[in-house]
Amino acid sequence: MEARLAQVLADTQKAQEAPRKQAELELLHAQRNPEYPLALTRIGLSNQVPVEIRQAALSVLRRFIEKNWQPEGGDVNHIPISDETKEYLKTTILNLAISPDDERKVKVTASLLISKIAVADFPDNWPNLLPTVLGIMPTGNDAQLHGALRILQDLVQEAITDEQFFGLARDIIRACYEVALNTNRKDQHRALAVLVLRACFDLMEIVKDDHKKEVKAFADEVLAGWLPFMEQVISSPLPEVGGAETQPQQWYGPVALKIQVLKTLIKIKSVFGSLLLPQSPTFFTVTWQELKRLGPVYEALYVTSDSQSRLEDSDGLPYSVDVLVLDELDFLNQCMRASPVAKSLEAEIASHGSVYTTPWVLELMEILVRYGQISQEEEGLWEFDVSLYLAEETSVSSNYTARTACGDLLIKMGEWMGENAFVGLYAYTKTLFTGDNQSWQKQEAALFLFISLFNDFYDCEKNIPLEMSHAWLELVNYAISRQDQPMLRARGYLVAGALARTFEPALGLLDNVVSAMNQDESELVRVACVKAVEGFIIGGAPLQAQIPIIVAIQQFLESKDMSDLEDAEDLLVTLLETLRTAFKMDYRIVLSPESKALDLVFLVIKHGASNLQVDGLVNDIFYELAERIQEIGEPALYTALCSKALPSITSTFDVADITQDESLVTIAAEILAILLNFGVEPLPTGLVATVLPKVNRLLMSSDEAEILRPAAEAVKYMLQHDHQQMFNYQDENGRSGLEVCLHIIDRLLGQNLEDNAATEVGGVAAELVEKAGQERLGPFLQQLLQAVAQRLDSAQNVGLIQSLILVFARLSEVGAHDVVEFLSSITINGQNGLQVVLSKWLENSVNFVGYEETARNIIALSKVYALNDPRVAQVQVKGQLIIPETNRIRTRSQTKLPEPDQYTIIPAPLKILKLLIDDLVTASGAQPASKVAAAAASQFADIDSDDGSEGWEDELNDLVNLGTAAAASNFDFGDRVRNDETGEYLREFFVKAAQENTANFQHWFELLSDEEKGKLRDLAQ
Repeated sequence: MEARLAQVLADTQKAQEAPRKQAELELLHAQRNPEYPLALTRIGLSNQVPVEIRQAALSVLRRFIEKNWQPEGGDVNHIPISDETKEYLKTTILNLAISPDDERKVKVTASLLISKIAVADFPDNWPNLLPTVLGIMPTGNDAQLHGALRILQDLVQEAITDEQFFGLARDIIRACYEVALNTNRKDQHRALAVLVLRACFDLMEIVKDDHKKEVKAFADEVLAGWLPFMEQVISSPLPEVGGAETQPQQWYGPVALKIQVLKTLIKIKSVFGSLLLPQSPTFFTVTWQELKRLGPVYEALYVTSDSQSRLEDSDGLPYSVDVLVLDELDFLNQCMRASPVAKSLEAEIASHGSVYTTPWVLELMEILVRYGQISQEEEGLWEFDVSLYLAEETSVSSNYTARTACGDLLIKMGEWMGENAFVGLYAYTKTLFTGDNQSWQKQEAALFLFISLFNDFYDCEKNIPLEMSHAWLELVNYAISRQDQPMLRARGYLVAGALARTFEPALGLLDNVVSAMNQDESELVRVACVKAVEGFIIGGAPLQAQIPIIVAIQQFLESKDMSDLEDAEDLLVTLLETLRTAFKMDYRIVLSPESKALDLVFLVIKHGASNLQVDGLVNDIFYELAERIQEIGEPALYTALCSKALPSITSTFDVADITQDESLVTIAAEILAILLNFGVEPLPTGLVATVLPKVNRLLMSSDEAEILRPAAEAVKYMLQHDHQQMFNYQDENGRSGLEVCLHIIDRLLGQNLEDNAATEVGGVAAELVEKAGQERLGPFLQQLLQAVAQRLDSAQNVGLIQSLILVFARLSEVGAHDVVEFLSSITINGQNGLQVVLSKWLENSVNFVGYEETARNIIALSKVYALNDPRVAQVQVKGQLIIPETNRIRTRSQTKLPEPDQYTIIPAPLKILKLLIDDLVTASGAQPASKVAAAAASQFADIDSDDGSEGWEDELNDLVNLGTAAAASNFDFGDRVRNDETGEYLREFFVKAAQENTANFQHWFELLSDEEKGKLRDLAQ
């Protein structure tokens, strides 16, 4: 069987689809053969089989074991594995993983397979696993040690539970310690041992919540031996080698070991910071010295040469100098927040009398500038694709480098030292701009660091010293004049744009920036100018600059090969951001007959509609434009907006028809919905005739939710703002606007459309019913309402449920009795319509979002309750969630299978009162007493607990403070926000209900919980 399976595994790796799928099917059928797992194991063991097939066999075996080794009850597809086979697999695969064979890829796959078995069998059914692994480590050869360490890593990360940790951790950590300290072992293996230690600290972080003192004492004991070793690793210089343009191979192991030590120290700081605190000055010093020592090496490898970065070995261990420097900068950043280090540094500043004469400040700035230089790799990438440059500038790139780490460290210094951080940076930077033969890379790096610090101050609304702004402006003038250095010139323009936001003299460079946007020979400089212009506008660029700015952007776009723009996503985003800011200067100019400003937006849309950022920015541009026009209150401006935008929108629909570009259709429909949302009443003459045919075609033909939702919104807003024009419309077949709307609603209510696509149908139906009324709809009214109720019965999406329920809610505001009468008279899938609609309504009401929607829902529910209709009282709905009480321990895999929720069953009037009480609390801006008490208990528990963070400044505290401030201010980050009008309505409702015993209120009051009664009693007082 092995020979055939080996051939099938080889076929699964073929590029051709047909043989690959046939092989996968054959593997599926072979699983039923009891020899299947044994044959795969033998293939994995065989040295006569190619490595990739051995690896594939073990990977397939791993998936088979995950599914069938310990199946969940009721799994009909379970393939039983005999106990004899299980024992053979455990013994054989363990022996393979720790064998002298040095085929790493096979052993890595085997160790992961062992961890999957261990999840089920260790330790009870595999007691010799850990003793075997630990026993081989002291005397095994390199291959055996590597296998053992990989098994330990996977065991700790995948298989060992927090309950098992205490019994196993000491032996595991001791074995890793012996490996890590053994200089006769390979540095890569020592690095793996440190990685296992870090994985143990991940488990300790989980366990310490329940066993704080025991875990902290254990960690203290562990670190007593490990910390001196880690200090020695960081402080040890790399082996001496001759100058090279690539990283010497002799450095691979030492660098990998240093990296793992640093990552582990950062982990220790996050979990047991108080244990690391006494050693923080020592680690700060050795890391500082290491960064100074590696500076020339880093420059030689990455700034003046193009050495490969972010190297990793087959175990996933990084071993290149750039990663080492990045981790050292991060750890240095952490150490500077330790109180002993901060006090020492502050004392040195005080002893020297000023920041700019303090040696450590100048040394640190030198370090940051050196590592903040543009690498040759980055320079090449940015020159090839300016979008990558913009991605770095806007911090949307996932490429976290030493350069960005330097910016982060300086920002942290700014939070600590305030304005003095600018002073220190400038004190060193000015030495880079004096004398001949200065490095443009270091000049650019200094300006990059300045803009990082400046932007943080600006975002936090901190004052930036005017004298510093003036000093840096002089450096900007120098930078933008360097015609032979485009990178430096681009940085100069970006700094000018940043300064212009707060420093008026910088506005004098606006003309230079606008001119360079199209005239500079470097594309990188031109796109930097496009981005920089935004800062000048924010800073108060004169109104007469609006047209030149927009014209410059127009010329920039016209000079581009438009086909290249489709892949230049970050450039498109930058163009839109600048246009958006430029439009705000004066929207009237944008809408003037001769302006082509909006055409530029549609040009960007044409080439970037599939980009989510482009989509969001375009929506923001039109939302702000339409909102501002509404605020101005001049219908002529709205007409001008429509006359400019609608032809482009309709032509976009037409282009999308030809190209089958759904993203274009989506964005055009979204713009249309925004424009109509802010429409004047009545709408401009002829608008419906222009828009409705296009929208109707979309709604009747598309199945895409992203298209159907905004298109349905557009119909809703046309009905809302000008139903007369809608009803007077006739299509080419002579159908009225009313008939068109009915056909649209019928299509959106169809069961063939997914819930997510129909979430706006309720809004269309509600507007149609409200505007058309019984007199226009006639017999269609009841058919429409029954169709809505029918679709509500099958709806699962909360958005669709809310949309459909609001049809009945809006009717209930003025005619609750008629709604109950109608629903009671219909049958939906064998159930009474009132039972179907009311249960769905009350079970989902708590999830409703939107200011107006929640207010209308509250009013409607109060009206339904006040009817005191016995048919409503007979409806039974879900009440409180029943929390099951059980001490049964569930495995990890079992926790992934949620048990169905169970609820109490209560009458509808009682549920309505419960919902209205919750809404009363929300509307008043308060929080339920239970939540307040829980939050307070949690806060004080955190204060009393020793989480090991004392003496360290931590970003987490900022988040906690933000949360505390939000709670104190009664902020609510959802849509169910404080609403004084709704709160007043509910207060009056409950007061009246209690005084007049509305709908037998006293009876229902006695059935409320004590907490709910307390809320109402508080209201009465």
